Amino acid sequence: MSADGQIMDSSSRTLEKLEKGNNKNGSVKQVLLDGCVPFSHQVAGHKCGISNTGVLQHPDGTILKQLQAPPRGPREMNFYTQVFAKDCTDKKLLDLQQHLPKFYGTWRPRESPHELYLKLEDVTRRFLRPCIMDVKIGRRSYDPFASQEKREEQISKYPLMEEIGFLLLGMRVYQIDSNRYITHDQFYGRSLGKDSIKNGLTRFFHNGQELRRHAVSLIISKIQSILRWFESQTQLHFYASSLLLVYEGSPHRVNGSKHKPAEPGTEHQQGEPQSNSNNSHETLSFQSSLTHSHPYCHDVQHERNANGKCGGSVAEKDEEIGMGDKKQFGQEEAVEVKMIDFAHVFPSNNPDESYMYGLRNLLSTLEQILKD
Repeated sequence: MSADGQIMDSSSRTLEKLEKGNNKNGSVKQVLLDGCVPFSHQVAGHKCGISNTGVLQHPDGTILKQLQAPPRGPREMNFYTQVFAKDCTDKKLLDLQQHLPKFYGTWRPRESPHELYLKLEDVTRRFLRPCIMDVKIGRRSYDPFASQEKREEQISKYPLMEEIGFLLLGMRVYQIDSNRYITHDQFYGRSLGKDSIKNGLTRFFHNGQELRRHAVSLIISKIQSILRWFESQTQLHFYASSLLLVYEGSPHRVNGSKHKPAEPGTEHQQGEPQSNSNNSHETLSFQSSLTHSHPYCHDVQHERNANGKCGGSVAEKDEEIGMGDKKQFGQEEAVEVKMIDFAHVFPSNNPDESYMYGLRNLLSTLEQILKD
């Protein structure tokens, strides 16, 4: 194992060869660890794991996020483990569960057992044409323990973060006329200023024909619910955390029938700004998260079963994570808003004003979109 925690053994070299073989002749899907494939709906976030594939999708439908190097990875695992602990009696944490992807413990691949992944709910799974946006929330994207160099680096990426309170990290929007997705990455988000941020958000809700006003309204309602949770708690502060916004891009559903998926490889990538695309108990203890000498995942023990899965805090149920039919949408089911990315969550004894500032500004901008 190298100093930075990256593992390169014979099995991973074999898998890299497999990836190269899968990429020949225009093959899009890559079969990786234990039948897992790259998660096709990732719009932002760290690329890690074998050949920097990013988030993986398990054959059972869950997603796998490889644990980052200490202290970030263990801190995020500690957060999920405590929020979803079976013996959790903290009402604030129990209320928080509804705003997070379900946590199914950790997972290790048989081919590379030294790697550890968080096993999480795929919140896009029940959508036919998921339109997805990752929005970083808060006035600061660095935590209180960041070095001066790290702080300056983060500020330089988006100097307006302090004033605007959120940053569009990436989006994927289904266009009904062309049966294609348009994507925008973090560089697009960073190109947006105070006068153009509303237009940037509007683009996420436009399907090529019309603005999806109903989706905007439903997402506003869900963000308001998250804001109410923050207004009621003083024990946690979140830095460099995001909201994942999802709505159904399919214009209609007929008896729950599945439409033909959008053609693979037909996404229009909008990248650099130069492309000019602007058009366990009562008290949660996170003390171990505050130290930078946290042992690499030694604080949680899991038993592997024959399938290479590891037990977690929440019992895995086939009806929750299986390959079952996509259910019919009610109004609330037509959208999803979840908090994600918890590598920089710290204990506190006062309100998280930075995160709430970002939520309120995001809500204000969304409400303005509806008024226009």
